[in-house]
Amino acid sequence: MKRLLLLTSILVASLILSGCGAAATPPVMESQPGAPSFSGGAQMEAVTAAPAATSAPDLPLPNDALKSAQAGGAATGSDATPNTQRLVVQTAELTIVVQDVKTRVSQLEQMANTMGGYVVSVNIGQTYAPDGTQVPDAQIVVRVPSAQLGAALTQVKQGAVDVQNETRTGQDITSQYVDLQSRLTAKEAAADQLTKIMQSATKTQDVLDTYQQLQQVDSDIEVLKGQIQYDQEAAQLSAITVHIVAEQTIKPIQVGGWKPQGVARDAIQNLIYFWQGFVNFLITFILLILPVLITIAIPIILIFLLLR
Repeated sequence: MKRLLLLTSILVASLILSGCGAAATPPVMESQPGAPSFSGGAQMEAVTAAPAATSAPDLPLPNDALKSAQAGGAATGSDATPNTQRLVVQTAELTIVVQDVKTRVSQLEQMANTMGGYVVSVNIGQTYAPDGTQVPDAQIVVRVPSAQLGAALTQVKQGAVDVQNETRTGQDITSQYVDLQSRLTAKEAAADQLTKIMQSATKTQDVLDTYQQLQQVDSDIEVLKGQIQYDQEAAQLSAITVHIVAEQTIKPIQVGGWKPQGVARDAIQNLIYFWQGFVNFLITFILLILPVLITIAIPIILIFLLLR
């Protein structure tokens, strides 16, 4: 009987202790969207630390290619803005009539040097006046600063007997210049990457292959730099082409102090052309046609006489 009472007391005590433990532990509630969490302190610490875990860590870039690409993109974007300085290539071409061709050529050469430009080419030749005499003519190409192009054209026309034609043009090469700059930036970035690859390569074949690619990229860089420099000089220095004609070539024919005009002048000019053509025909006939006829006729006559 005592043993039964003891077992009953132990069982009741166990039930009481388990009930107290269940009452001390809070029930676990499912979290609902937007509802605040009332879990324990450890759970609050986990929630607080979660945003720090989801943020991206500061990892180093895999290589400098990304930096170069970003720098190149930023440079391209800045170059394409409306604030980009325009590059315009200005050229001019004139035909002037002067009294002394060689003197005017010397004056234009001096003008180009004085303005800070230079002479590109000079070509002096000979032509014929209406009366048949030889007179000089010339073509000179000079480059002067674009800011002084107007002043240079004024000096070219100053003192001329006549200005037969004048053409002035401009070509905007801004987009071409920006494209060359972008390509140069990309090529230089590629050259840096190839240099790093070649320095870190361990196999001889890899070094040789990388070196060949680097040589090609360096060649492309030099070509691009040359094109960029040419565009810069073309925009800074304008080209002027001047055809210089002697005054004698536009003077009308004078016969005894009389200047025939219109039909009379054309008739005299055609008469001169006729006699020039007739004399040329006689010379050709005597020196070419007649000897050929003689060399053909003599064998034919001899054969005829022999057969007869």
